[in-house]
Amino acid sequence: MPRPRAAVALLVAALLGTLVSACADGSGPAAHGSPNGGGKGGRQAVSVVGSDHLGGAPVHVAQEHGLWSAEGLDATVTTQPTGRDALNAVLGGQAQLGVVGDLPAVTAALGGRDLRIVADLSRFSDWRLLTRTDRAITGFAALKGRKVGVPQGTNVEYALSRMLASAQLTAADVTVVNLAPNQVTPALARGDIDAGVTFPSFYEAARTALGERYAELPFTGYTAHTLLVAGPKTSDETSAAVLRTVLRAQREIADDPARARKAVVAQSKGALQAGYVDAYQPRYTYGATLSPDLSAQLADEAAWAKAAQGLPGAADRASLQRHLNPGPLTAVDPAAVTVR
Repeated sequence: MPRPRAAVALLVAALLGTLVSACADGSGPAAHGSPNGGGKGGRQAVSVVGSDHLGGAPVHVAQEHGLWSAEGLDATVTTQPTGRDALNAVLGGQAQLGVVGDLPAVTAALGGRDLRIVADLSRFSDWRLLTRTDRAITGFAALKGRKVGVPQGTNVEYALSRMLASAQLTAADVTVVNLAPNQVTPALARGDIDAGVTFPSFYEAARTALGERYAELPFTGYTAHTLLVAGPKTSDETSAAVLRTVLRAQREIADDPARARKAVVAQSKGALQAGYVDAYQPRYTYGATLSPDLSAQLADEAAWAKAAQGLPGAADRASLQRHLNPGPLTAVDPAAVTVR
């Protein structure tokens, strides 16, 4: 048998070997909950992907103002062109959490994807149908037989469906042209389409491009929800830490709206102009919640998606509610969770 001092040396060597191995394969404490390993200064690395700077303004304020470190997080925030792209990044494992629109979340749920909705971050209902004066579209009923451009697979497509429904029309009554969000304006300017629906960040571009030919129809019959979703491997503890940071950012938005708007402009890295953010950010209602209103909205959208897109999956409210993960928000703000 080895002498006691030699035995201790062997034990220490074994423990050091185990520790080095754990750090090398990313299983040590600093890497818990993160596919990218540890963050800076021993903080936990977390990746968040978004699509709508205004709907997800609290995330961008948190990034610009360095709020993550209070929760021990080292956050990487990126932006995709649409919520559909952001959701795919989460489901594909490229990001742990995503800021996405309600319709992409619904279509993923109907497709049987492992989706976890942890909070409803904001609501928006100030939509516009963009058109041209020479098309004489003065009401939604006049869309019958027309070409309408829209980024399909996003909540903007659902907004168009509600516009049509307000005039007892469906997508079968128009020619829907699938366009990227930034393609709607040039298509309208060229006359390739008669009308279009896109993200609010492109409204002013359309007004500028069309000049005196610009026309719009306001629509408030659809409230879009911006959701925070988590990937299947993201722990509830990580989601809760992100939510605590988001709530801190929401308080900053309420306390100093002008400073928050500057933060969003800075985080957009040239994608958004200050005038647009100043005009439209106040039209969003912020506050992380999980409510019966959200459940009802998701069920309505699921029924539409099944009928319009032939998607599989159950569209009833109980089935969709199984994709809600109230644990993280309950841990952070129990009163904000009213869905049952």
